[in-house]
Amino acid sequence: YEELIEWNKKFNLTSITDYQEVQVKHFLDSLSVTSALTKEELENSNFNIVDIGTGAGFPGVPLKILLREARLVLIESVGKKTTFLRQIMAKLGLDNVEVIQGRAEEIAHSPLYREQFALAVSRAVALLPVLLELALPFCRIDGKFVAQKKGEIGAETNRADKATLTLGGKLGEVKRVELEEFGDERYLIIFDKISPTPEKYPRRPGLARRRPI
Repeated sequence: YEELIEWNKKFNLTSITDYQEVQVKHFLDSLSVTSALTKEELENSNFNIVDIGTGAGFPGVPLKILLREARLVLIESVGKKTTFLRQIMAKLGLDNVEVIQGRAEEIAHSPLYREQFALAVSRAVALLPVLLELALPFCRIDGKFVAQKKGEIGAETNRADKATLTLGGKLGEVKRVELEEFGDERYLIIFDKISPTPEKYPRRPGLARRRPI
């Protein structure tokens, strides 16, 4: 927490700075992703995670602190945020972590990262079809993408049907996160990767937002 607040003075990493709010809206919210994982996944020493548009490292860093053996790749396009992430990784003594400065739309086409991950996560603010286009190409077959959403999600989930099918996914489960500390309705929308993503996806940077599938 102290490191986050200190760096935030220089780099404006987050608008949430109150201690209690950081614990709930950043750390607790990040760790809620674990309820989408099986016992076997939580205990698998070869488990690997990609966090797309990670910002100040949420949810990826709290997940890595909990799942110490997992491999974590953090993708962030803003240089000052990747500088902070590398510093905090060293400070926390976390290994098997890779911080990449770049756009997910381009990185997902690299064979080093395409369809390599058991779990893709993202707290980026975007509609589900956009998030799916950025995330599912990173997921291996039988992997999953967990989207964190709050509020009314029915219509948005329905609108994601075409993107899910197009990108090789399948809607697996929608789980409500039951924590009174949040004070609002939060959900984990879990998409399973069932077939390879067509090579054309993701499209060039910005296109997923301008013209969602």
